Amino acid sequence: MGIIFEFPDLYLFPSGLWVTIQLSVVSLIGSLVIGTVIALFRISPIPPLRWVGTGYVELFRNTPLLVQLFFLFFGAPLLGIRFSDEPLEFNFRAALLGLSLYHAAYVAEVVRGGLLAVDKGQIEAARSLGLSYLGMLRYVQLPQSFRAVVPPLANIFIALVKNTSLATTIGVVELLKAGELIESRTFRTVEAFGSVAVLYLLLTIPMGIGVNWLEKRLRVAR
Repeated sequence: MGIIFEFPDLYLFPSGLWVTIQLSVVSLIGSLVIGTVIALFRISPIPPLRWVGTGYVELFRNTPLLVQLFFLFFGAPLLGIRFSDEPLEFNFRAALLGLSLYHAAYVAEVVRGGLLAVDKGQIEAARSLGLSYLGMLRYVQLPQSFRAVVPPLANIFIALVKNTSLATTIGVVELLKAGELIESRTFRTVEAFGSVAVLYLLLTIPMGIGVNWLEKRLRVAR
């Protein structure tokens, strides 16, 4: 059995890893922003906003990510929506949007749980001090809820990193696609996909360690 460094297309691994990192980081930021907004909709005193938030969560959480990626990739152009005129850039942006929207539904539920866990006495105290609803969210509820939801959010983000592998189905040359290309050219399945697995571990294990450290720091701060 040969070793990974004998692969003639070894350059595909770092390029695929870089694409996976970009997908992960941008989708993580996007899902956190969108998910927080949806969570605020879910607890809003305005019924239409609550309906929108509930509909969003139910739609994206109860349909497969793969179906959503296919819809964006094949359906968006039929609706006149084009993310880019460059095919590869179009694929990449469709994957970014799909990953962000899908994981935002899970982020929304986690953040909503954190918001509802804040003691009602603190909320009433904030309102009695003259804070507006938005001010109360900004200075009282959101800071405390984000501290409480770090562990479940970390699980979602680790799952997001692994789910970037589905981007290969719409033509994005990320880490898994790089492994598939190398395997198809060398027929060395174990080495190719074993290397892919190791590279995913190099992404996810530091995330887990970092989250454990952050959780301890936040616990001390409380």
